[in-house]
Amino acid sequence: MASKISVLEEELSCPVCCDIYRDPVLLKCSHSFCKDCLEKDWQEKSSRECPVCRRESSMDEPPLNLALKNTCEAFLHERSQRAAAGSEVLCHLHNEKLKLFCLDDQVLVCVVCQTSETHENHKLVNFNTFTEPFRSSRRN
Repeated sequence: MASKISVLEEELSCPVCCDIYRDPVLLKCSHSFCKDCLEKDWQEKSSRECPVCRRESSMDEPPLNLALKNTCEAFLHERSQRAAAGSEVLCHLHNEKLKLFCLDDQVLVCVVCQTSETHENHKLVNFNTFTEPFRSSRRN
């Protein structure tokens, strides 16, 4: 099951590592990459070409894409604030909502984790059902 990502998140993702850009650099062909991803790609291939369009790059040190870097940092900050506020708690592995509680491991899991080998044959309960008795006792 593929995790759902927003169009914005897709646009803010490096085409090499598929994560949100970290220290994005810009090539003359207008493609951006994480600085580390581009350096590793160039080391592995022993050539300085764009990993997307394969145009040769004459730059040894591509410039930092500051606008993209600021946008990615703002996106990550906003996403972490939403998660901290409890409006959207996501699995760090699958980017899915954490809806289940594994009684064996005492951790929250998503529906993708539920079917993984890690939680095979474990007792899982709906997180809302599991926490409801605690919420009720606090109200009284």
